[in-house]
Amino acid sequence: MDSDSDPDDEWDWDTELARSPDWRQQLIFECDGRPIGMIQIIDPAREETHYWGDIPHGFWAIDIWIGEASELGKGYDTQAMRLALRMCFAEPEVEAVLIDPLVRNVRAIRFYERLGFRSVEHRRFGHDDCLVMRIERHRFETK
Repeated sequence: MDSDSDPDDEWDWDTELARSPDWRQQLIFECDGRPIGMIQIIDPAREETHYWGDIPHGFWAIDIWIGEASELGKGYDTQAMRLALRMCFAEPEVEAVLIDPLVRNVRAIRFYERLGFRSVEHRRFGHDDCLVMRIERHRFETK
């Protein structure tokens, strides 16, 4: 699985996909009726593990997973991210959206930069060395 997270991380998919907290949306994206990836949109100020730390209201965060490497480079991830960002910014209180690719995932960082994300800081999340990136509403609306 190609994603922003470390593929060796153990994310309890069965448990997490069965939960539906009101601070999270999970979207499966498909091509020709077959699932190829997932996007998770969260309100980090309300997320119970406080993964992002002390985040004020008005910031949301996105995670994206592409299931098979063969699906990369076909534009599906761009379409899915643009849709997710439109969903985020449809909420008037959302000022900016965060994402946290691994520092070593240069391809993902370039992808997010093309979408309008800018680097905020290097940060460790658990064992992962990440680059926190952000896109503000006005940057997205002018793209």
